[in-house]
Amino acid sequence: MDAILAPIMWVVAWIMYGSHQFFTLIGFPDGPGVAWILSIVALTVMMRAAMIPLFVKQIRSSRAMQILQPELQAIQKRYKGKSDPASREAMSRETMDLYKKHGTNPFSSCMPILLQSPIFFALFRVLANITNVAAGTHDAIGPIHQQVAQDIEGTSLFGAHLSDVFMTTGSTTARVVIIVLIVLMSATTFFTQRQLTMKNMPKAALEGPQANMQKMMLYAMPLIFAVSGVNFPLGVLIYWTTTNVWSMGQQFYTINRMPAPGSPAEKALLEKKARKAAAKGKDLTEEQELLLNPTPRGQRTQPVRKNRRKKKG
Repeated sequence: MDAILAPIMWVVAWIMYGSHQFFTLIGFPDGPGVAWILSIVALTVMMRAAMIPLFVKQIRSSRAMQILQPELQAIQKRYKGKSDPASREAMSRETMDLYKKHGTNPFSSCMPILLQSPIFFALFRVLANITNVAAGTHDAIGPIHQQVAQDIEGTSLFGAHLSDVFMTTGSTTARVVIIVLIVLMSATTFFTQRQLTMKNMPKAALEGPQANMQKMMLYAMPLIFAVSGVNFPLGVLIYWTTTNVWSMGQQFYTINRMPAPGSPAEKALLEKKARKAAAKGKDLTEEQELLLNPTPRGQRTQPVRKNRRKKKG
């Protein structure tokens, strides 16, 4: 594993080391200390910032997937109950043609996680080897030689060291800190997924097999992180919690500024724009009037523009 990840481990080590140098330059103490914790946060921020163009592409692809849901459901309905090879092949072909037509695919949302995985595992291996590098029984990893490794090994967060793992540490304090971070990591994963599912998906996208898969992932992903987190070094938990917080904030901004068509978030944005227009005394469109003054059931009221109301008065 280390042989395969060696180039990425080297890059991760240099980013951590360079970030640490920057933080000490602006006043944080050298040696063991908070600067090494911040270097992991910096690694996360650099990684996610580099992925912003991919995130934009992911948003566009995700919107395309939501728009094509009615057509996809029509294909599934057409071949419902048909299990012969010819029908399955035809359904698969029509589905792929539909994805091609809209320029998307169902795996586009997985790309950010897939691209982060090498960094995640490289950081995991760097931190796992810190103890051996500090002891002089492992070669240096990029700029992290024995003395630097000893500084990292001596860095702690509320009494837990960056290389501490819940399953192997003998420190009760370290285990408590790790459990808290695992809970934070799982909670931020859940709320990020829930925010996307509840606010930024049209009604059509919340039905069918794909919607069921997304609902399953809403609960499965936090559970996977909670179970696997006990095998992660503390530094990796810091990395993953930071990236989850970044994802949650980035997603919140995107949902509120560029919501998916037909989603509850889009309706909320249109209502907000209509209220602003009304407050400024601007004429409202019929759609904006209906958003602000929905017609009660059983009663049909024609929307009246604001300037026409003034003339009646």
